[in-house]
Amino acid sequence: MPAPPPGDAIPALFARLPSEKSLAYNKQAYYVIAMRQSPLDRSFGFLLHDIARLMRKRYDQRARPLGLTRAQWQALTHLQRHEGINQSGLAELLELEPITVARLIDRMEEAGLVRRRDDPADRRAHRLYLSERARPVLEQCRALGDAVRAEAFAGIADAEREHLVDLLVRVRGNLSERRGAPASEQREIAETAP
Repeated sequence: MPAPPPGDAIPALFARLPSEKSLAYNKQAYYVIAMRQSPLDRSFGFLLHDIARLMRKRYDQRARPLGLTRAQWQALTHLQRHEGINQSGLAELLELEPITVARLIDRMEEAGLVRRRDDPADRRAHRLYLSERARPVLEQCRALGDAVRAEAFAGIADAEREHLVDLLVRVRGNLSERRGAPASEQREIAETAP
């Protein structure tokens, strides 16, 4: 990425801009000023967040015909990995309040995607299971996810992609609450995490 122009070059850049009253002037002036500030597009945290946001947005666009909300497809995916989990455990995985998850599960149960079963260890709790109707929906979700990933990695060689994923797994491990866990357990966590 080229370095921003030195301070004395800025007036020369502005001299080439269109009239102050045009929209193009204001847009170009904004970008010239933004070039002098620290570039957020090279900030690891900002970049990671923005990529995740764009991937969710693209997935949402593609998943709209399935009639699933983002929360529903995330819940289905977590349930596939952790069938038999209770609602509070699912709430923790989704980082949502338990009451929000209860309403979400109510709607998914009405749609025939999820089944609740009493928890044998706790009369107040329910264990959650996917219905047979959810399985083809999950296959469609997986295909959509594959398409979005292919779009995101377009023009990136397989070896580069594998290296990027390896680095991100290490970063997640560095930030994981279980960082002190043995290496074999950390690998297991990395392999099963969303």
